[in-house]
Amino acid sequence: MADCELCGAMKVGVKQVPMGKTVVSACSRCVEKMGLAPKEVAPGLKIAQNRPTTNYSSNKKGKSIMTKSSKELSQDFSSIISQARKKRGWNHATLGKRMAETVNVIKSAENGKHPTDSVIKKFERVLGINLMVDSKPEETSRLYKDNSRGLTLGDYFNQNGE
Repeated sequence: MADCELCGAMKVGVKQVPMGKTVVSACSRCVEKMGLAPKEVAPGLKIAQNRPTTNYSSNKKGKSIMTKSSKELSQDFSSIISQARKKRGWNHATLGKRMAETVNVIKSAENGKHPTDSVIKKFERVLGINLMVDSKPEETSRLYKDNSRGLTLGDYFNQNGE
């Protein structure tokens, strides 16, 4: 026996029922009046919940998310998209329909705004172009060649004569 958190009835049988984003103790009368009875789970969700969980770490099939992709978006992707669209004689609306995207997405990409990965794949598939190019490692050089310690701000200013 406990107290109902909804109506305040004391020393009654209560059930733990979800209400919004929390779980409350409610008497059977409140559960019935407020329709708080546990909802039936959708059939697909019920199957997914009953499926045994497996440890996928031992038999990974996909790529590790920690490895860096060897491809990156081309610097001139916007002009590549624009030229390919014009070559086919399509306007923004036609390309948008063929890609199942809005005209604003097409125009944004042609104006230099980086599209999402899925939109990039759609551009490549529909226009028959390659927007992803092999990434080039950035060249770095060490300003201070003494191996005993790292470069300090003082060293940097001394080397640049400031």
